[in-house]
Amino acid sequence: MILDSLEQMKKYQTLHPRFEKAMAFIAASKIEEMPVGETQWEGDDIRAIVIAESLVSEKESTDYFECHNKFIDIQIVYKGEEKVGWKSRNNCHTPKGEYNEEKDVLFYEDAPETFFTIKPGYFTIYFPDDVHAPMIGEGMIQKMVVKVRV
Repeated sequence: MILDSLEQMKKYQTLHPRFEKAMAFIAASKIEEMPVGETQWEGDDIRAIVIAESLVSEKESTDYFECHNKFIDIQIVYKGEEKVGWKSRNNCHTPKGEYNEEKDVLFYEDAPETFFTIKPGYFTIYFPDDVHAPMIGEGMIQKMVVKVRV
């Protein structure tokens, strides 16, 4: 997992072959002009989801403690503050149901090991080994989730 400011994003472009295109899209995006929902580009390899929703309680979020097998999440907060729970998949031992291939999600009963807050102008990168519980807090958030095929 990576947490950093948007000004530092470019230094992570070499971590994955598709990151340069994904990060160029993020840098050029005007979130206030993007519709809420999903936008696809680069076929099925890169897509963005704009979210403008109410944050949820810690319990509600950790009930859906999730990770992905096929996609890396780059999540950028534009408005609001988001608390996120995190734990390495290597330390998670209790899956909650089976992996859903269509939605590329596996949930865990395990609890996060740590929590952190993401403020506007910051981003996170969640790799398949990063189990995360996002969207914790009060009030509204505006963010973009860019999904990059592994």
